[in-house]
Amino acid sequence: MKTVKIADKMPRPDPDALARKSLQNIKSKLMVMSGKGGVGKTSVSVNLAIALADRGFKVGLMDVDLHGPDIPRMLGLRGQMGVSAARLLEPMHFSENLSAVSMESLMQDKDDAIIWRGPVKHSAIRQFIGEVAWGPLDFLVIDSPPGTGDEPLTVAQLIKDAQAVIVTTPQEIALADVRKSINFCRTVKMKICGVIENMSGYTCPHCSKTIEIFGGGGGEKTALAAGLPFLGRIPFDPDMVKCADDGISYQARHAESPAARAFAAIARSIADDLSENKSES
Repeated sequence: MKTVKIADKMPRPDPDALARKSLQNIKSKLMVMSGKGGVGKTSVSVNLAIALADRGFKVGLMDVDLHGPDIPRMLGLRGQMGVSAARLLEPMHFSENLSAVSMESLMQDKDDAIIWRGPVKHSAIRQFIGEVAWGPLDFLVIDSPPGTGDEPLTVAQLIKDAQAVIVTTPQEIALADVRKSINFCRTVKMKICGVIENMSGYTCPHCSKTIEIFGGGGGEKTALAAGLPFLGRIPFDPDMVKCADDGISYQARHAESPAARAFAAIARSIADDLSENKSES
């Protein structure tokens, strides 16, 4: 006679119910998105999460760029995620206040390609929300791939109160794609927290002259034209690239740099604005 384990008789938890339960413990959800690639969206996601954590907030960083998961390397996180006694994935910890989840932290070979269609991506993102031991968080920062495809749409469907942080560079071709991101958010009824202009000028370390490599001011003009908050400009800094490649915190290494101060100011503005909105409601 076959022995049936009690666990085999237990119903499997509803994935949507698990996601809803997990989201109840997260106060604010921010999806960092961009209309096109190459604007530094992941760099902004990582540094915004670090800046919020440095302010004392409990922050989770969720990498839903499933085909190009770079966050573990940028944070210097090695190895794979473990599983808790409650059979939940344990996020990787960058610091006491910052933890992260990424598809790369589930892969044995980091160079394997993820070849998935939309429904599988939806299931993976839902698992990242509901089947990870996030614990109580002040912020969940979600790094999405560029464009308005499956991943940002899934986030919009699963996290109804998520707000978008849209990243652009000042050049016109990037701004044209930002307008598509704005229209995406309005179509799916996602509130837009604001626009960040990244790579906004480079200050020469020798003559202190600022060179606008990609132009300047376009992000702010686009935000104002769309009636959106402009969160700030992040100047281009080669040291940020080097820190990302080395997997160390740019803000810890270059705390007094203009870019680090800009991230701190943006984190403070977002935290203050969300706090005001919650108190008013």
